[in-house]
Parts: sequence; C-alpha cells; structure tokens
Amino acid sequence: MNQTPVAILVRVSTNKQETTRQVSELSAYAESKNYQIVEIVEECVSGRASVDDRVGLKRIEELASTKQITKVLVHEISRVARRNSTLHRFVENLESWGVSLYWHSQGVETLLSNGRRNPAASLMLSMLSELARNEVEVLRDRIKSGLDEARRKGVKLGRKVGTGMDRDSFLKKHTDVVKLLKQGHSIRHAGKISDKGYSTIQRVKAAMEQELAMAA
Repeated sequence: MNQTPVAILVRVSTNKQETTRQVSELSAYAESKNYQIVEIVEECVSGRASVDDRVGLKRIEELASTKQITKVLVHEISRVARRNSTLHRFVENLESWGVSLYWHSQGVETLLSNGRRNPAASLMLSMLSELARNEVEVLRDRIKSGLDEARRKGVKLGRKVGTGMDRDSFLKKHTDVVKLLKQGHSIRHAGKISDKGYSTIQRVKAAMEQELAMAA
C-alpha cells in the first residue's frame, strides 16, 4: 500500500522558542496515519513577515507544485501565518496543486478525501486566521495600556539603575521559568517548581509577552 507523502511545517517567532513539541506531535500523527514524511520544514520568523521572507512557505510550495507531497501538516493555523492575505494565498496555491493543509489543533484539513474543498474547513480557516491576528493586536494593546497606566502613576519604566540587565539577559537568567511557562504551568506552579518568587515569575511572564508582541 502506497503511503501518503506529506511535509511538516513548523514555525517559531524567535530563536529562543523551540519547535520540538510541534515536530513531535505532528510526526506522531503522521505515523498514526501511515504517512510518509518527505520533509520537515522549520522557520524562525514572525508570522506577520512578508511573503518574500517566508522561506519555509516557499519550500512547501516547491514540494507541492512538483507533486512531491499531497498534504501539509501544521500544528495550528497561526504557525502558517498571522497575515490573512498570506494564509489564504498559501492555501489557495496548495489547493490548485491538489494538496491539502491539515492543522492539528482542530484536526481539520482543507480538502476532502475526494479532492474537493472542505466547506467547514474554509469557514474555520477564516475564523481562526482572524483570531490569530487579533490575538497579537490585543496583546500589544494590553502591554501599551499597562505601560501608559504605569507612566500615569509616575512609575519609572525600564531597567533599574545599575542592574545592566535587558529583557533578553533577564529571560536567559530564568530559562527554567520560561520553559515551565511555555509548558503551560501557572505562575504559582512555576514558582513552586523553580523555587523562585511570585514577583520574579510575573516579571518573566511579562517579558515573554513583550517579546511575543514585538516578534509576532
């Protein structure tokens, strides 16, 4: 029995993030379906980057247009792009070559088994892409609002005099906390496991959110 040839596409916004979980879960799914993984394409780029900067998407399109794959597996829609125009252009290109996009978080793909467009997937695609775009905007607005309120109260923003530690250095110092928060632990649990104070965990989380807002 011939195996279905697929490509896995994973993306992170910064080189401090890892693609391990995305690759692991998608590889396990491919194995469960007896798919043949032709290539794992990894990108480290903002989801709002221009098409010209998306070398991963270009590589997937090359594989699809040359009939080397019939499916593309991603962990969630935001891993493809946070720009609606980029996402829809990519999906339309794949469909023109008869290649289906599957996103693992909802267990949905764009083409039905007969090769026709999945209408339910089309609706969900539009909704999820809009949510992914709004997620970044809401995060940015929340950070800006918090900074404005702090300034209004006379709080001095930025590094404390003499600390000499920027955000990147701070996150590197607390890589254990960063890892715990990425794994989904609450601030309280992360504090207990790492044996670090509540305020430190909060500062790490805030720094991670700022980094995400700037990179997305």
